[in-house]
Amino acid sequence: MSGSKNANAAIAPSAVALLPLVVFLTLFIGVGTYLSFQGVDFAFYQLPAPIAILPAVVLALILSKDKLNHSIEHFMRGVGHPDIIAMCLIYLLAGAFAAVAKASGGVDATVNLGLSAIPTSMILPGIFLISAFIATAMGTSMGTIAAVAPVALGIAQSAGMSLPLTAGVVLSGAMFGDNLSIISDTTIAATRSQGCEMKDKFRENIRIALPAAFIALIIFTFHSAATQVPEAGAIEWLKVLPYVTILVLAILGMNVFVVLTIGIVLAGSVSLSSIDNYSLTTFAQDIYAGFGNMQEIFLLSLLIGGLSELMRRQGGLAFLTNLVSSVIRRFDSNHSLETNGRASELGIAGLVSMVNVCTANNTVAIIVSGSVARQLAEEHNVTPRRSASLLDIFACVIQGVLPYGAQVLLLGSVFNLSPLDVVANSYYCFALMITAVLAVFIKHPARQLSAQTES
Repeated sequence: MSGSKNANAAIAPSAVALLPLVVFLTLFIGVGTYLSFQGVDFAFYQLPAPIAILPAVVLALILSKDKLNHSIEHFMRGVGHPDIIAMCLIYLLAGAFAAVAKASGGVDATVNLGLSAIPTSMILPGIFLISAFIATAMGTSMGTIAAVAPVALGIAQSAGMSLPLTAGVVLSGAMFGDNLSIISDTTIAATRSQGCEMKDKFRENIRIALPAAFIALIIFTFHSAATQVPEAGAIEWLKVLPYVTILVLAILGMNVFVVLTIGIVLAGSVSLSSIDNYSLTTFAQDIYAGFGNMQEIFLLSLLIGGLSELMRRQGGLAFLTNLVSSVIRRFDSNHSLETNGRASELGIAGLVSMVNVCTANNTVAIIVSGSVARQLAEEHNVTPRRSASLLDIFACVIQGVLPYGAQVLLLGSVFNLSPLDVVANSYYCFALMITAVLAVFIKHPARQLSAQTES
């Protein structure tokens, strides 16, 4: 570990190292937006994201001052980062579960159950609350989306509701729960890096997150009117069982990989027992088809991981951290303690946001930003629980509005939507950003006293 820290400390900041990210965003978002204005159907699928990122990877390799073989090794190390591999495995298992459950008739059966349980006028708020509850208990937005998205899609189609808005509701609930959950990896990273208790960070977080959730619920309620009254058919409990099981296991806090694997086995067992001519080979083919459905986001996540590592080693992330630190230190010489504290909090928020844009991974962004955030907090008497809360909140906000973020890509695949359509309806993340910024400007008379107490 010490060798790694020394290596990181030796990295010289470089704004040029961020150029590959600009190239990728220009190609991916620019081409998709241009084709949208031209009236091309599925505009963002005309230039697949894994292809759009290839020139950026090539540019990052060219910009590297290391030998080509060493640069490629660094790229591969980023591709193989545990967080990236974990996301990709969730993609595969989620795709397999969705495909097998659909073949068993589980989607239709679960939609009927949902239509029977949720009033037509409260479909979207109901989906938001279900997603939020599961994500809080499960501690992962990805696992929540994998479990809830297929059901939400079926309900939205039956009720004639907006698919982009429904996808935004699922994303909103998942990010709300992931941000607050005490077993979330983002919570663990934020509290450990800032040196505070999880319960203290939760109390700080919930005061900012609840108003944002309330705003989002109001918006969803006003847009929850179905264009057609869906008819709920008979509930086939056997076919619903896989979904109910993974939701219960998620609430109990079981590992997401175990949850999805059990779901696949149960869904396959239902098909084998209730569908004529459904064999083990058909089951295997459905699993493989589910893997294939996740091919694009699987490849993009791997390539983003490699690109992020190249930019980190070339000083791109160090440039961002130095930029924020220098701005705060230049600002704090002529202002009051309260004003400096606010500037420091905004600096922490800006730092983790910029790093998240570069890494497309909120957990990694918190880990990378953690030491600088803690130093800024200590210098300006920002409490550890406050800095941990800001790190987690703004990482959540950015992750929920990134068109190339894992959560948005997964929802885009399930709903067959452009990532920008999903992002445009992420109302909770937008509301959370507003409430968090407002919270920074609310006067904290006990800031210094709290800092001394917690230290």
